[in-house]
Amino acid sequence: MSCGEPHETDCSEVLDHLYEYLDREMPDSDCEKFQEHFDECSPCFEKYGLEQEVKKLVKRCCGQDDVPTDLRAKVMSRIDVIRAGQAGEPSAESSDPAGTKGAKSARHAQSAPQASEPEASGA
Repeated sequence: MSCGEPHETDCSEVLDHLYEYLDREMPDSDCEKFQEHFDECSPCFEKYGLEQEVKKLVKRCCGQDDVPTDLRAKVMSRIDVIRAGQAGEPSAESSDPAGTKGAKSARHAQSAPQASEPEASGA
């Protein structure tokens, strides 16, 4: 999206990093650039306002749910790895964060027919 007007910070850059701005996850100098852009670009300011309202709505509707401690730890660990630039090949654990592969294998083993002992003939 672009408004067609020249800006010091391009519309696409602003929209690509909108959530970082909303979440205050960028340096102050970048926040200032984005604020200047919103002051002069009404389409981007409109998008910002819309996303800000969506974020408030989600927080109001879903903000009370407790996140399981182990899930939070896994997500935070993965974020740390990505931020460190070590995201390379995903490990078995990160490619299956819920542990569903192991659970599927266990269910499969439980539901698989068991080999029965050969019956002794009564002859």
